[in-house]
Amino acid sequence: MTQGRTPHAFASLCDAARSLGATNVKVISVSDIVVENRVTLKCRAGCIGYGKKLTCPPFVPTPDEFRKILTEYKYALLVKFISPANAEADVICSIYRYWLDPDAPPDKKGAATRFWKDHFNGTGAFAPMMLELERTAFNAGNPFALAFVNGSCRLCEICNVKGGICIHPAQARIPEHAVGVNMVKTAERAEMPIRFPVQGHPELMALLLID
Repeated sequence: MTQGRTPHAFASLCDAARSLGATNVKVISVSDIVVENRVTLKCRAGCIGYGKKLTCPPFVPTPDEFRKILTEYKYALLVKFISPANAEADVICSIYRYWLDPDAPPDKKGAATRFWKDHFNGTGAFAPMMLELERTAFNAGNPFALAFVNGSCRLCEICNVKGGICIHPAQARIPEHAVGVNMVKTAERAEMPIRFPVQGHPELMALLLID
């Protein structure tokens, strides 16, 4: 039974998150999760992966649908990880552009390519960590525990969008921004602020809906 639980009841989950590599973790009320329609607008207008993955818009719950889902939960775990990638503050804001631009100056493109290689290689374990936390929460009596991850799914080189069915449903999870979660504001409410604009090593946040 989970009725009447308080945040202190999830202390073991916080310990598990730290043991898996989280640099910070906190139990928060789902009322502190900020969901905004403009977040998914950024997916539609600014992401090269839009419509290419079943874990991203337009194949996932809309912000309005996610707001309704949140009313069925009481607590969530907010988890912070640190990317091993590093970049100077005056460079990182342009890294994405340099990475995609075939005509970018070679030194800029090289720096961008190194950054994203370090980032993707180093953060590849974060989604499995959140899955392990989800399993831990499930086994602790939270049957509807559900992890959300930072960044789009990397399980397949090409997602089975045409087929319409994920071929790794036990492993694939939705990025929190894909359902409209403003992680910057959510982290601020939890007193776990993210440095933004990004400086040095990016700080990544993930959510685990608990109960």
